[in-house]
Amino acid sequence: MASPSSFQSQIYRSLPEIERADAIVDRITKAIGLGLLKVGERLPPEAALSEMFGVGGATLREALGELRESGVVETRRGRSGGTFVVSQPRTQTDAIRDWFLSTSISEIRDIGDEHSAIAATTVRLACERAEAHDCERLQELARALVLADTPELRAPADSRFHIEMAIAAQSPRLANAEIRLQEETVQQLWTPLTVAFDPEQATAEHLELVRAVAQDQPEKAQNLVLEHIRRNIFHLIDKKLTLGYAQSTQDGQ
Repeated sequence: MASPSSFQSQIYRSLPEIERADAIVDRITKAIGLGLLKVGERLPPEAALSEMFGVGGATLREALGELRESGVVETRRGRSGGTFVVSQPRTQTDAIRDWFLSTSISEIRDIGDEHSAIAATTVRLACERAEAHDCERLQELARALVLADTPELRAPADSRFHIEMAIAAQSPRLANAEIRLQEETVQQLWTPLTVAFDPEQATAEHLELVRAVAQDQPEKAQNLVLEHIRRNIFHLIDKKLTLGYAQSTQDGQ
């Protein structure tokens, strides 16, 4: 079996003893939601998955069974068979609304502060370390965002771009941090609960960032990514205020 890529090693890493089938379901579902696993992609064979997750075959089969029941994966038999991703996980609208209502503006700003620190270092290292093929890949992923025609598809397209930027920086720790931050906010950013986020502007910002990295302009790249994150955070705060006002109006009736 070929060596796993940086993000694959995070998806399929060994599970702590306290985590069982539900942890596998959660990890694979999140990986699909972040665009790390795409519809049509085949998961590694069950024996390899069991070894990578550090679980027995029965635990793995239980997890795959849950994923099949939810319609996220499908197992096919035959020489070209295996377990394939067949759909994006459904966005939990109520959970996203609860996140906005329970998360304070200062907490959202704090997420932005952390993301800014991670992303600023990431793009500077990407300017230094990214190869030409990395930039070509990032351009392709940037354009995938504007081609996505639903919020459910835009969220993974957006997160995949930022995670691949961290991979281009050749820092596993920064890539891990980017994955965690994307898990925390990307669905909230693209949810259509209130005013929609603009995929054309986000795509333009992604493409400009790739150009700065390709031209080895670390200062420009850093300024671009900081402004990009600032706009994202303002959008999250705007959504929170809109949902909070709607909720207070409803409660007052």
